[in-house]
Amino acid sequence: MQVNIEDVNSVKKTLHIEVPEDAVSRELESAYKKLKKTAKVKGFRPGKVPQSVLKRLFKKDVHADVTSKLIQESFVNAIKETDLKIVGSPQVDPPELNENEPYKYDATVEVNPDIADINFKGLDLKRTQYSVGDDEINTQLKMIQQKMTTKEKIDELRPVQEGDLAVIDYEGLKDGKPFAETQRTENYTVKVGDGPITKDFDAGLIGMQVGESKEIQISFPDDYFNAKLANQTINFFVTLHEIRQEQVPELNDVLAKKVGNYDSLDDVKDQIRKNLEKGYAKRVEQELNEQIFQALFSKAEFEVPDAMVDYELEGIVNEAEQSFAYQNISMEDVGITREGLAERYRDTALKQVRRHLILKKIVEQEKLEISDEELEIGYNEMADALQQPVAEVKKYYSQNKDKVELFKHTLLEKKGIKLIIDSSKIEDVEPEKEPRADSGAE
Repeated sequence: MQVNIEDVNSVKKTLHIEVPEDAVSRELESAYKKLKKTAKVKGFRPGKVPQSVLKRLFKKDVHADVTSKLIQESFVNAIKETDLKIVGSPQVDPPELNENEPYKYDATVEVNPDIADINFKGLDLKRTQYSVGDDEINTQLKMIQQKMTTKEKIDELRPVQEGDLAVIDYEGLKDGKPFAETQRTENYTVKVGDGPITKDFDAGLIGMQVGESKEIQISFPDDYFNAKLANQTINFFVTLHEIRQEQVPELNDVLAKKVGNYDSLDDVKDQIRKNLEKGYAKRVEQELNEQIFQALFSKAEFEVPDAMVDYELEGIVNEAEQSFAYQNISMEDVGITREGLAERYRDTALKQVRRHLILKKIVEQEKLEISDEELEIGYNEMADALQQPVAEVKKYYSQNKDKVELFKHTLLEKKGIKLIIDSSKIEDVEPEKEPRADSGAE
């Protein structure tokens, strides 16, 4: 067998493979002998069909089977002979097989890039010193307060006021006829004053009594957010069923105990602070990583196999699909296709692959390994993140040996990043101030 390698680029090769004529003849002879034992041809006893008849009747099928076998065996041998580290599947467009001739075909493959040693030491990095402020904690408390707010029915007989929650049925007619954009809606709750339909609509509700029906004429402005209602005059027929009010709980120890396992509001604040600090720590980590790879991309230039990008992209798209499925909707429901998502995130996938390859090179270059102690620490951190007993995490990995190697690989990448950070020149900086909202004053 002869194998010649043609470089398409640094990560794509075309193998020109030639299987000798005698090997082709042996495979054809073997295939026909095997067929002869089982072929059923009218006028011949089993096992007695002449090969000339078999060729006339079954040549196409036999050649297809032999071609497949020759390619499979010769390709495996070619990879061993050339010692190529291929990624993905080969691209082969098999030519027809001819008797009494060698079989020649081309296989295009992609290989791991050959990356030169990377000088990762001495990078100039900036580490932002984020700190949790009281305003952030208060914002989180207000969100908790809003979440715990209830909507209580008002029993007293009084008309609707601004700030009330009015439970209504409504239907909007255009020129006296039903209109699709304002079709009949029952038990709709509107907070009077917020203007979800229009402020004028809310104004028309003020003063209504429970059980009262009323017509409210609304002229929608030209710039209304729903273009189908813009510049339209609609007569709404409204019936008020109920008036409710929001009962906002006080921010105190009683609320803290309702929120969760907290003894006081101070305990809630402490937990909020810890969560925000964890978020900032993650943000600092991400910002450092971005700076690291921006610097290393220019230091380590290499081509990336399409197969690797496609694999990474498939993971991104699958994760998006699972995220939508978790919400009981599909991507198609919101007008997203797999193809469109793949096109949008291809550059992201490419960057991810480049990052993995750079880290892999540094791990190999620095001969990094994960010790049993580091693996144990990794299991404990995983258990903490998942809020699961470490024994359960270890049990999972003991039952999924392939996952252990993937987990070790992740730990090695983290170790590689830590080595880069420890070898860098880091400047601690204050966060950039958020731009102030324009007051409108000139």
